Formats: sequence, C-alpha cells, structure tokens
Amino acid sequence: MAKIRSNTIAALDIGSSKISCLLAKISSDLSVQIIGSGHHVARGIKSGAIIDMEDAIQAISNAVSAAEQISGETAHDVIVNITAGQPSSKMIHAEVQLAGHEVDDNDLKNVLDHGRTLPDLTDRTLIHSIPTDYVIDGSHGIRDPRGMFGQKLAANIHAVTANIGAIRNIANCISRCHLDITAAVLSSYASGLACLVEDEMDLGVTIIDMGGGTTKTAVFNDGNLIFTDLLSVGGSHVTNDIARGLGTPLTHAERLKTLHGHAMLMSMDDNEILDVPFIGDDQYAQSGPISKSVLVSIIQPRLEEIFELIRSRLEASGLDHLAGRHVVLTGGASQLPGTRELASMVLNKQVRIGRPLKIPGLQITEAGPASSTLVGLLVYALQNKSIYGKSIPSLDKKSQKTVFSRIGKLFGRSK
Repeated sequence: MAKIRSNTIAALDIGSSKISCLLAKISSDLSVQIIGSGHHVARGIKSGAIIDMEDAIQAISNAVSAAEQISGETAHDVIVNITAGQPSSKMIHAEVQLAGHEVDDNDLKNVLDHGRTLPDLTDRTLIHSIPTDYVIDGSHGIRDPRGMFGQKLAANIHAVTANIGAIRNIANCISRCHLDITAAVLSSYASGLACLVEDEMDLGVTIIDMGGGTTKTAVFNDGNLIFTDLLSVGGSHVTNDIARGLGTPLTHAERLKTLHGHAMLMSMDDNEILDVPFIGDDQYAQSGPISKSVLVSIIQPRLEEIFELIRSRLEASGLDHLAGRHVVLTGGASQLPGTRELASMVLNKQVRIGRPLKIPGLQITEAGPASSTLVGLLVYALQNKSIYGKSIPSLDKKSQKTVFSRIGKLFGRSK
C-alpha cells in the first residue's frame, strides 16, 4: 500500500453513470476536511469496467479537475473504488508454527502473508485480504492474539479477488490522468464503511449498493466483511426498460422514472395520467398519455428481479444466517420511492436507507445514498493510517494490502 505525499487525498468513485471525486485534507488529529468535489457523466464505462479508454480518461480528468478548481489544490494521490473484474469472495485458512513463543507482529505478518498467497490466481488478482478471526491451538474467536502463547497460530481470511485485466485497465486510465493510486477499495465495502453503524457490523447486516449499472452486495458480521457479490444490473436497466416499454427516448424515460416512478403499484396509480413523448417526435409533436400504473408495472418487475437474485445468492453462499435480519439499501438507485418497502417484502428482512454517517461537514450533494461509496473511500483512508504515513498495527482488521500498490508500478506515473 502506497503512502500519500501530502495531507491532501482524493477519493475517486468510478461509476457506470457518474464519476465523482472528493478532495480532502487529513489533519494531524485524524479529522477530515472536505475541500472540493467534482462530478462528471461517466463515459467509456459499463458496469464499472472500462470499455473506451480515451472517453474514460477524459471523464475521470473532468471530475478531478472540477474538484481541484473548487479546492484550489492539485490532486496527486487517489483512493479508487473497484466494481470491475467480477469481484468474488473466498474464505481461506492459513497457519504458522509458534513453537511456544509469544505472538508478535512478525507472526501476524507471516500468517497473513500465507493467506495472501492464493494458488489459483492465474488470471485474477487480490483486492482485499481481511482476517476475520484468529485461532491459537484450537481456540477460536480471537481478535488480537498478540501477547498470547501457543504452538500454532491460524487465521481465517476473507480474500476478495478480481480479473486482473479489468483492474489493469482502471490503473492505466488513472495513471494517464497524472494520478498515483494509493489504495483500491471494493465499492460495497466502502459503502458499508460509510453507512453502517458498529452494532450492525457486529450483529450481522447486508448492505445493498444500487448503482446505475451494477448492484453490489456485502455482508458484515462480527465487525468484518465476510461476503461480497455483484449483479450487472442497476438503475440504468430500469430506465432502459421504461424506454423500450413505452417507446420513449432514454432522457425522457429517466425523467419519468425520477419524477413519477415508484417501486410498487398503488391503488391510485390508475387515476394519474402521464404524457410520454415518442421516439423520433420533435418538440412540437403530441405526446401519448399513459396511466402511472403502466409506468410502475414496468419498474416493479425489474426491481423484484434484483432483490430475488440477491436473496438466492445469499442463500447459496451459506452465509445468510450470518447476515442477520437487517438490510441497508444505499446508492443512487435506492432513492426511488417504494424501493425500501419492496426490498423488505422480497428479502423478508428489516430494511433501512443508508446514508454516509462518519464524515462531518458533508455538503448536501455528498450526504445522500448516491455518495456512500465516495465517502466510504475517505473513511477507509482514516481507518488505514499507513496510507498517509502514520504507523498502524499489522493486526488492524481494516488494514488490507491492495492490488494497486503493485499494479500501479506497471504503468508508472504519466509525465
């Protein structure tokens, strides 16, 4: 993990519909002051992956430049989110011999290094390596084994990997924007860090981050991330369904969804009439009237499909019992009215809407569900003090070595 060269750091959220950047200063007392923000429509990106390098570079540069202009500072180092590369979870077990001596930092480093050496990483790379608990001579549930004695130290580690080609493409784009990558954080993990309270993380919770092109899921239990998943479907697919179903341009479909959309049919929807312009009509042509119930009948099945897929994948993972009874919905697509109620019905769990909680002084535009990942990247920076040159115990459960400290060297910084 690289270190930033000043107390100014940029958080960069590369989404399928929008790219956002926050510039912040980290003071000596570990407080954060946000000094600039920038947003730009995503170009050259689909489902979090790069599909057009030049368009993506331009969009990232524009978002970062907007934040720089507001702050009067120049960004050099960024923490970036990861959605691309089909991220997947795997629980692994690693152990080292102690020969009866006291556990120290070197022993922890050795067992975690064992856990990072995965034998099947032929075309994938490690994003996070998160120790979920330690075991000494068969005694489980140890959070901090330092100072304890035993014959054998083991660790259960949650490894998150992604396709290396997709990760290299992101690294190359950011390098060509004259930026150095300090750390990479899984999008759903960052959202959880921003939105979840400590009791939720300890008792078990599922966070569902609904973006434009993807829906990300993460399960936390006993304070740790234990499972993650991703669906390549999101809010933009709802918009596409509306455009196709009603024969209207995408811009009008998005407007209909935002102004009149609802996740569940209501008894009064038949009585509300909406004007829908048709594809190819000019500004003077008449629009076709539909009832709101027609619009909602297009939206609801897609959202039900998303939540049903999440439910089935959680059940297939075998970790649904650890996810608890609580679900936190976040991300821009979660703001559609009725989404929380629909999720509660399909998942059969208690659901709330999650907003960033842990960074004071957020502007209104950064304090909503759409900014959860972005703010979570800054939370990650605070919890991983090694990023900005402070010492950090090797056991810190949120300290992970990330792929970008290695991949970034393949490209170097653009001059």
